[in-house]
Amino acid sequence: MAKSTTPGISPAAAKTERLLNLVIALLHTRQPLSKQKLRQAVPAYADGSLEAFERMFERDKDELRALGIPLRTEPIDPFFDDEPGYRIDEREYALPEIDFAPDELAVLGLASRAWSQASLAGPAAQALRKLDAAGLVRDESSVAGIEPLLHTPDPAFEPVRDAVLARTPLTFDYRGGSGDLTGRRVQPWGLTSWHGRWYLTAHDLDRDAPRVFRLDRVVGIPATAGRPGSYEVAPGHDAVAMIRRSAGEDSEPGQSVRLRVRRDTAASLRRQGQVLAQAQAPCAEGWDVLELTSGSLPRLAREICAAGPDVQVLDPEPLRELVVQHLEGVLAAHGGGQA
Repeated sequence: MAKSTTPGISPAAAKTERLLNLVIALLHTRQPLSKQKLRQAVPAYADGSLEAFERMFERDKDELRALGIPLRTEPIDPFFDDEPGYRIDEREYALPEIDFAPDELAVLGLASRAWSQASLAGPAAQALRKLDAAGLVRDESSVAGIEPLLHTPDPAFEPVRDAVLARTPLTFDYRGGSGDLTGRRVQPWGLTSWHGRWYLTAHDLDRDAPRVFRLDRVVGIPATAGRPGSYEVAPGHDAVAMIRRSAGEDSEPGQSVRLRVRRDTAASLRRQGQVLAQAQAPCAEGWDVLELTSGSLPRLAREICAAGPDVQVLDPEPLRELVVQHLEGVLAAHGGGQA
């Protein structure tokens, strides 16, 4: 059996290193490489006998193809096809160019600013630098005046986030609303910021039911209690809906809403509905009439207010009243009059 190229490395890490070296060797060649050349190029292949190398290489070829890597088998010499060669065509291997719409770029820029003072500040800044390096210009005007900062002072945030991403069971001590401290065993589903607090949605193993946990009520650092990927998240899981139900804010029946929206603005609202044809809803030049269904008028009212003068409510009247109340509250807070 071949030895690892790095002392003390685990078998899984050694395999990953070997496959990565093989991919690099196959990519950086214009001519097909023979097995002998590959044995010299990949350090892990040099250890052990020729028979061991042959078995390992055959397994690695199957592994690369199972991963979707376009490994080609071609003759080394077109006049003598008795010895096959191997290579990866870079054109087939490369990912297609990724393109973002202007509103998507604006949201990405806003998201990076949101994490600027939080635990993901480094990765967020790195992602933004890659967009800038690719020559993608962000439209900052569409999110002007919006400066959300996601603070994560809760010690439980990072272990919970990691457990959600890896689907790893957790145990932790939790102080409920009554002040009692109890141990919990959960399968984390989602980590969501709602009304300025972080919430974990999960399946409680002891109660055999879905539960919502406020992160600032978790005492100490959660501990892993199982293997990554050992469970599946409930189909159709909606973290915000779970948190709203837990807080007693059940969703209202869907209501039809019509809005007048300035052209090329309010992208998030546009994604929730459809623009009516001019014949169905005559509208002034530069504006659209948008129709959508909302399960929560208070939530929609807050979103409309955030869009400022670019959105006007046509109906229903209760939604218009909610928007006016919000705007009057903002005016009052800044010493103004009525909206």
